[in-house]
Amino acid sequence: MRRVVVTGMGIVSPVGTGVEYAWKNIISGKSGIRKIDLFDASNFASQIAGVPVRGDKDGDFNPDLVIDPREQRKMDKSIIYGLVAVDEAMRDANLIDYDGDKRRIGVSIGSGVGGLGSISDIALELDKNGPRFVSPFFVTKAIVNMTAGYTSIKYGLQGPNISVATACATGSHSIAEAAQFIKNREADIMVCGGTEGAVVPVGLAGFAAMRALSTRNDDPVHASRPWDKNRDGFVLSEGAGILVLEEYEHAVKRGAKIYAEVAGYGLSADAYHITAPAPNGVGGARAMAAALKSAKLKPADVDYINAHGTSTGLGDVGEMVAVKKMFGKTGACMSSTKSMTGHLLGAAGAIEAIFSILAICDNIVPPTINLDDPIDEVGNFDLVPHKAKKRKVDVVLSNSFGFGGTNASIIFKRVFNREK
Repeated sequence: MRRVVVTGMGIVSPVGTGVEYAWKNIISGKSGIRKIDLFDASNFASQIAGVPVRGDKDGDFNPDLVIDPREQRKMDKSIIYGLVAVDEAMRDANLIDYDGDKRRIGVSIGSGVGGLGSISDIALELDKNGPRFVSPFFVTKAIVNMTAGYTSIKYGLQGPNISVATACATGSHSIAEAAQFIKNREADIMVCGGTEGAVVPVGLAGFAAMRALSTRNDDPVHASRPWDKNRDGFVLSEGAGILVLEEYEHAVKRGAKIYAEVAGYGLSADAYHITAPAPNGVGGARAMAAALKSAKLKPADVDYINAHGTSTGLGDVGEMVAVKKMFGKTGACMSSTKSMTGHLLGAAGAIEAIFSILAICDNIVPPTINLDDPIDEVGNFDLVPHKAKKRKVDVVLSNSFGFGGTNASIIFKRVFNREK
């Protein structure tokens, strides 16, 4: 059986652009949530979001360093976020000048809603000025697979090229699909993850209309509060997370840096409701059980769970019930990094996969900030309130659950020597 390992990572996020900078802020418990200044949000119910900070300092988002500004005009911001994260991941994996067979390198990068802002803008333009003013780049700005397309073109990657769109589970599903291509000998390397640029008026209005968003507008840094009794919804965020996956022997042969192994993954459906999780948690529990079976591990082997943990009333309880079904006898160390990043929709699973891997690398569990008064369902689980915790971490399970009742769980583990 071919083993799949992680050899590169890249992030654009509300807590920083660049893996090192973002991780430093995560383990410091720093929130990336702030008042929206991308547009006038004063008449919206929710006026806060998690958005990458533009600038020239370390940790700031500056796409001009990666993409020609003239080319950026042809792209939705979700594509721009994705390509900046791809650049970091490719450099991290030492693949920029790769001279091997690029027919064996593929791409699996998805998005929950794709070019939502571009779709909204062109609809307004069409209504105002008519079809002659529609940009010829509209379609390629809007469709979900263009980050994958641009990536393959820029780096000459000729292997499998797909884009997953499974709402908030997109990033995790993209990683799982990429790992499968490698296991099935259809690729040796896969560039994978998720990207999202949904902090736009129509995105904010749509989620607000569902009453899904926090309205803690005067206190942004405390707005995202998973499992806290005073939570009032999730915080909409945007950015991208990209991983480079590689067949283990291939990575060893070229001397690649290896962060962790993709040990297993499980997928399931609630088959219950378009937005609400099954109240008995059975769908999420089946995804976790399938991941453990795939990894040939037991619940007691898992050292840390990076939860979906969105800070919604139904979602937090549903996930807790699901986790209890799998880990209730052993307890669990579990936290939600969304308490700091907000919810990046289709990019969330990929960014959280990176944080999960770094927990293994550094033997540190990131905190759940803003957890002042935990819900009763928490029980004996350690949700790592407020401060990161040093502990031995060899195995991490990362959950992503999406609208439509789609569930994904991925297990990463420390890479031991070949004999093991």
